[in-house]
Amino acid sequence: MIINLPKIIGHRGLKDLAPENTIFSLEESVRFNLKWVEVDVKISKDNVPFLLHDDLLDRTTTGKGLPYHYSYKEIFDLDAGSWFNKKLSTIYPPTLEEVLIFCSNNQIGLNIELKPNKGKEEENVNAVSALINRKKINLQYYLSSFDYFSLILIRNKMPEVTLGYLIDSLNEEKSINSIIQDCLNLNCFSIGFNINIIDEKLVKKCKENNLIVTVYAEKNIEYTTAQKLWNIGVNSIFLDNPVNYKIFLS
Repeated sequence: MIINLPKIIGHRGLKDLAPENTIFSLEESVRFNLKWVEVDVKISKDNVPFLLHDDLLDRTTTGKGLPYHYSYKEIFDLDAGSWFNKKLSTIYPPTLEEVLIFCSNNQIGLNIELKPNKGKEEENVNAVSALINRKKINLQYYLSSFDYFSLILIRNKMPEVTLGYLIDSLNEEKSINSIIQDCLNLNCFSIGFNINIIDEKLVKKCKENNLIVTVYAEKNIEYTTAQKLWNIGVNSIFLDNPVNYKIFLS
């Protein structure tokens, strides 16, 4: 599959404008005419892939603890909106299947981030790959993860799938050269970097190895910063709020 990423990708839908990783957040992305969105996926006790960013349910739902201690029916009954806005108490954590259908119906691309799911990496990969293979989805998508083991697992399960490796920090053990080699070993098409470590030299090194470069941040990336990133060769940035980016969204 040939992936054509736009300059802007919605981060967890649009997490500054709606409860993250919900259908409502994806609807906001459509309202702003975004062409791609990113979501985070974990599994329930009964191996249903659903949207959640954190290790625990606590921050963004009325649930407590690890998600794989609960069936998806129990997770579906959680309130995933009140923490953002008390008027949104009917919002729930959606399944990945719902998201695939939504993105297909609205013709938007999807970056599925496989969250670490500590101790449940294989179950997570098995559930996600089984769902995608069963749905035969008609949309552009790719899978990404900070967890290299999960990328190995998904590559073995889905030899043709498009992959991206996410990098939060660099050090002697995790140098850019070793990271690029890891990407090439798994035939990844992209590397996503924390904005705190990105620079022109890093981007150039990736481009020399035919790797697409994406950038994410803990807070929304301002338009002037985005321009600098694009100018040094960054392909795409993950946005929480695209209000000041209307030139790209017409």
